[in-house]
Amino acid sequence: MLAWGWRRAGIAFAAGAASTLALAPFNAWPILFLTFPVLVWLIDGAAAGRLGGVGAAAIAGWWFGFGYFLAGLYWVGYAFLVDADKFAWLLPIAVVALPAGMALYTAFGLALARLLWTRGALRVLTLAAALTVAEWLRGHVVSGFPWNAFGYTLTGPLVLAQAAALIGLWGMTFLAVFIFASPAVLADHPGETPRRFLAPMISAAVLVALAAYGAVRLAQHPTSFVSGVRLRIMQPNLTQDERFNYGAKQIVMKRYLALSDRATGPETSGVKDVTHLIWPESAFPFYLAREADALAQIASLLAGHTVLITGAVRAAAMAPSGAVRAYNSVYVFDRDGSIAGIYDKVHLVPFGEYLPFEDFLESLGLISLTKMPGGFLAGDRRRVMTVPRAASMLPLICYEVIFPDHAVPRGERPGWLLNLTNDGWFGISTGPHQHFQQARVLAIAQGLPLVRAANTGISAVVDPLGRIIKELPLGTEGVLDSGLPQPIARTPYARLGDYVAYALVAAGLLLGLARRRSKAA
Repeated sequence: MLAWGWRRAGIAFAAGAASTLALAPFNAWPILFLTFPVLVWLIDGAAAGRLGGVGAAAIAGWWFGFGYFLAGLYWVGYAFLVDADKFAWLLPIAVVALPAGMALYTAFGLALARLLWTRGALRVLTLAAALTVAEWLRGHVVSGFPWNAFGYTLTGPLVLAQAAALIGLWGMTFLAVFIFASPAVLADHPGETPRRFLAPMISAAVLVALAAYGAVRLAQHPTSFVSGVRLRIMQPNLTQDERFNYGAKQIVMKRYLALSDRATGPETSGVKDVTHLIWPESAFPFYLAREADALAQIASLLAGHTVLITGAVRAAAMAPSGAVRAYNSVYVFDRDGSIAGIYDKVHLVPFGEYLPFEDFLESLGLISLTKMPGGFLAGDRRRVMTVPRAASMLPLICYEVIFPDHAVPRGERPGWLLNLTNDGWFGISTGPHQHFQQARVLAIAQGLPLVRAANTGISAVVDPLGRIIKELPLGTEGVLDSGLPQPIARTPYARLGDYVAYALVAAGLLLGLARRRSKAA
């Protein structure tokens, strides 16, 4: 609390970096009982600064956020090594700039908390509300990037993750900050906080209640499967240079066809024994619909038995410059090889699939990481797709699955979620594990099963309570055969959205404001 200068910054940075151990794949969430109280004490100590300590609190928040996002998002740098000749020089800039930008939200959260700060246990509630506001803004402002929101720290244990079905990610963010920061009150002087044990006791009770709710929910909803649907997910584990090299066209198709028709046991001798075959995002180094031989090979593979769902780049109209514009899409092929449906990705990745300030940055010689001139085009809206011989599905390409409050269109209820992705950009790192965990949380929040096909992994089938039915690990080649889990009834979160989270945040801010005014009076 009394630390200042670089020592104070170092403490904040170290606490933030250590907090990432609570995320997948480590899921060491109890560490937050040590790191989040540091935030409370840093705000307490900010009182020595000018302007009521708001600036000092913001600086401490920035350093905490910078440590958290640097340790949690380091893997972004792997993408700049895929085409190292063109992009390697940007690696240190990207690895530092993204966490530095994300940390501005944490700085705002601590500044807002300091504005309403008072002594006593209530300040932990104020911090929870302020940081939830900051995290919500991070998930929505400009393109939005809610990756590794603090609420995910409560989702490692499956019993705790069930709370997402009640209050969603932002409600869990509020509870996570409140629960993990509450031990800070134990260090208060008894004269200042006579009931200093109350906040930790309430936090412990909330944690036990969440675990009890999760245990009951898991017991009440055993996994059941859709009759007559047999899935096969193909994970090719292709390197990025193969996936984006037209000269590797035949190599890619040969591997896809061989893997897809692989025998896996007496029940599945090949692709003819499954009803639905699923390939990952942007599966081909060419425009699929323009390659007659590839379409013919797909039709031959399906042979009237199997439906194919695959990612592919879809050519659009030619730009005035003569360049071909394209969509990142999902195709559904019926058993006869005809196209039964197409979905175009709506939420594109900045700098990966398009360039913000495109004209200016392209004039400097920069292009998106996917090397698509002009970037990808965005689809018009998310939509539920009809799938032959199965319930309707909601396709979510890559990180579209991490936007929990608008991933599923209002008024539409699919039978399952499909997440096609290519996490091969990020190597064998923590990034794909984090991505998979966030996809599972969406399934829990919506009460819908999740089917995930990833180029290099993690591919999996997950039931509507987040239980992993089958999984292909990161960095392996293979196929995964599974039934399709049944959805459950619409969850409270699916019906109410984030209103519960908004009520919690409003209560936290209003109580902090009222206490602040009473102290001033």
